Amino acid sequence: METFDAIKERRSVKHYDQNHSLTEDEINQLMSLAVLSPTSFNMQNWRFVLVKDPEKKKQIRAASWDQAQVTDCSLLVVLCADLKAWKKNPSQYWRDAPKEAQEFLVNAMGPFYEGKDELQRDEAMRSCGIAAQTIMLTAKAMGYDSNPMIGFSPEKVGEIINLPKDHVISMMIVIGKQIQPPMPRGGQLSLSDVVFTDGF
Repeated sequence: METFDAIKERRSVKHYDQNHSLTEDEINQLMSLAVLSPTSFNMQNWRFVLVKDPEKKKQIRAASWDQAQVTDCSLLVVLCADLKAWKKNPSQYWRDAPKEAQEFLVNAMGPFYEGKDELQRDEAMRSCGIAAQTIMLTAKAMGYDSNPMIGFSPEKVGEIINLPKDHVISMMIVIGKQIQPPMPRGGQLSLSDVVFTDGF
């Protein structure tokens, strides 16, 4: 599928064929493309929890306002981020870069993030947001549908997936084969309402 078509045809689908499964090759393809998403300082701070265990999916559904898409989807992805990725062996993110770039970027990461909890969280959400769009467009190109979710208890889901204390959940994405098309688009704002040149 062409990129433009994937963007136009991607919709937030709520109803999935609960008997359909993604193959391991399809999941690997999806994740292999997801990790090509850009991150600040190339720190790759996203973490993807693929929930396959039916019992855990049931628990997460209970923590997600009993939304059937959580258990009916072919793949449930909890998008998390390591808030402290910037200081965990930062040289690993630039091991293949020229030495000059390595020295500059690795040395810059600490001062940029140290003591800035809000920036660390903002960075986590940015990284996961970009990766989420990559996942959803890739799924569409593969012939699948998806839905990004924030309708859940992050605390409860965090307990279910054993979320580390220095990590945060950004959102969940369900992926699968739709059995019911989404509602028509609710109404897009015009470009003149959202696009500005050189300021507001």
